Amino acid sequence: MIYRNATIDDIEAVARLQQKYHVSTIDEKDKKDGFVTTLFTHDQFKEIIEKENGLAIACDSLGIVGYAMAASWEFWSKWPLFQFMIEDLPSTTYLGEVLSKENSYQYGPICIDKAYRGTEVLANLFEFSRQQMEKRYPIMITFINHINPRSYEAHTRKLGLDVIKNFDFNNNHYYELGYDMKKKTLGSTI
Repeated sequence: MIYRNATIDDIEAVARLQQKYHVSTIDEKDKKDGFVTTLFTHDQFKEIIEKENGLAIACDSLGIVGYAMAASWEFWSKWPLFQFMIEDLPSTTYLGEVLSKENSYQYGPICIDKAYRGTEVLANLFEFSRQQMEKRYPIMITFINHINPRSYEAHTRKLGLDVIKNFDFNNNHYYELGYDMKKKTLGSTI
């Protein structure tokens, strides 16, 4: 397995993987195994690649089997959910720090092909993404919808993220999670 930053040439393959596992298109019986909720356009993928270097991918011999997104709050500020999270940063404390746009960034979504779930791909992709951002930020923040228990288990139990708090937005219930960027990812081999 190869872990690397995505290039513009990778966008179509990433978009196909996103479409396969998006909450609006995934088969109902597969939802229990995890899904992504934000649908990104070609231009948004291009922007995160060019401006943030924030699209990490996992590739096998056949192509892209996973991706993880990570970017500054400025990148995410176009979406209402992230606007809500940005406004809430000053009232959130993690690792003894009041969160800000300067000391934290938003990680996710992450999407891994079903054939590679339960393998080392999650930990290694997360670790590769963490390594890309650790020089810029001391704290990683993400969120998981309460109706996505597989993602919650993977991020808390397997990767070691901490639940900071719960929040509600647009009639959905979310966990807000944090990660100390000084820690190497549990279970990673890269």
